[in-house]
Amino acid sequence: MKLFKCQHCGQLLYFENTLCERCGHALGFDASTLNLLTLETQGDGIFTDVARPHDHYRYCGNAQHEACNWLLPVADGNTFCAACKLNRTIPNLNIPDHAQRWRKVEIAKHRLVYTLLQMGLAITSKTEDEQAGLAFDFLADLHPEQKVMMGHEEGLITINISEADEAKRIRTREKLGEAYRTLLGHFRHEVGHYYWDRLIRDDAQKLTAFRQWFGDESMDYGEALNIYYQNGAPSNWSDNFVSAYASAHPWEDWAETWAHYMHIMDTVETAHAFGMRIDPAAAANRDKLSAEYATDPLLIDDFKDLMDMWLPLTMAVNSLNRSMGQPDLYPFVIAPPVIEKMSFIHRVCKANQQNPHWQTATV
Repeated sequence: MKLFKCQHCGQLLYFENTLCERCGHALGFDASTLNLLTLETQGDGIFTDVARPHDHYRYCGNAQHEACNWLLPVADGNTFCAACKLNRTIPNLNIPDHAQRWRKVEIAKHRLVYTLLQMGLAITSKTEDEQAGLAFDFLADLHPEQKVMMGHEEGLITINISEADEAKRIRTREKLGEAYRTLLGHFRHEVGHYYWDRLIRDDAQKLTAFRQWFGDESMDYGEALNIYYQNGAPSNWSDNFVSAYASAHPWEDWAETWAHYMHIMDTVETAHAFGMRIDPAAAANRDKLSAEYATDPLLIDDFKDLMDMWLPLTMAVNSLNRSMGQPDLYPFVIAPPVIEKMSFIHRVCKANQQNPHWQTATV
C-alpha cells in the first residue's frame, strides 16, 4: 500500500486513520483518487477537501459504526461507499463482540478493495449486477454445532466473523496445520475464486493457459476436497504448490496462488512507498539478497523482476520478526512452478486492468 500524509501538516498517516493526531483535521479516503483526504468541516455532516475546497464530501453510512472512513461526493445518491456497498449481510451489532469483530473484518475488506482498485480490476456489486457482481455475507455462528462455512459461490463471499478473534483464529490455524492465516488472507483467497469466474472461466484462451499451469478444473471438486481432508497433501507438495491446501484442486491452487500474488504486490508497493533498499553487507553477490524498491510494482511487466525484489524483502522482514521473538512474517518457500503460476496471474491482471496506471499485456 502507498503512504498517505496529511495535506494540512504533512504528518504521515495510516490508511485507516480518521483524524490527524498532529493538527486535528478529520480524514477520509476517496476511492476515486485512492487518496486519504484532509477535511474541513462545513456542518451537517458535510466536509471539504483542504487541497480542493470546492469538492464536498460526506462519510459512508458505516462511519457511524466506526467501521469505515471512506467518502462519497455529496451529490452521490448512495448511502455506502464503493467498499461497503459490496456488503449483503453484516452481523447483528446488538450482540456483544459482534461490532468489534465486524470492524476488524471491515479493515481487512477495505484493504482488499483498495488493492483491487489500485490493480485496476473491475469491481461491481451484486446490487448493480446480480449475475456478475460481488457481495459479502459477514456471519456469526448461531450454535457451536452450526458453524458458518466460509467460501465463495457465484460472486457471494461468506466470511465467519469469528476469524476476527485472534485466539480462535490461531487455534484453527494450528489445528489445520497452516503456516499462515489472517483475515486479509481469507479475503484475498476468496476473491481469487471470484476473479477466476470473471477472468478465466469464459475465455477459452486463458482457460487453456490456466490448465497448463494449474491443471484441469473439471475434476470433481467435492471429491477432490474429500480426498485432501482424508489423506492430506502429497509429501512433495512444496515442489509445485504455494501451500498444502493448494494441492487439493486446481481452483484452490488458483485461489491460494492469487492470494499470495496479492500479498506480494501490496507488500512490495509498501516497500516502494518507504523508499526501501536492502543490501546486506554479509551477503555475497551470488546470494541475490540486494534490492532497491525504486519502481512502483504496478508498472513492472515481468513478474520475475518482482520476485527478485520479493525474496530479499522476505529475508529482511523475517529476520526483523525473529529479532522481536516473532514467527516469520512470510513462512513460505516459493518453488519455480509457483513463480510461473504467479507470472500467469500477473499477465491476466494486466490484460484485464481498467486503470491507465497499468500497461496492457497479452496472456
